[in-house]
Amino acid sequence: MGTSAIVMMIVALVTVWGGLGLAIVHHVRAGKRN
Repeated sequence: MGTSAIVMMIVALVTVWGGLGLAIVHHVRAGKRN
C-alpha cells in the first residue's frame, strides 16, 4: 500500500466517525431539550 492509500483510508475513517459523532451529539442535545 502506498502512502496516498493510507491517507485516503484515514480520511474516510475520520469522515465516517466524525459524522457518527455529530449525529450522536445532535441526538443527545435534541433529547435533552425535550
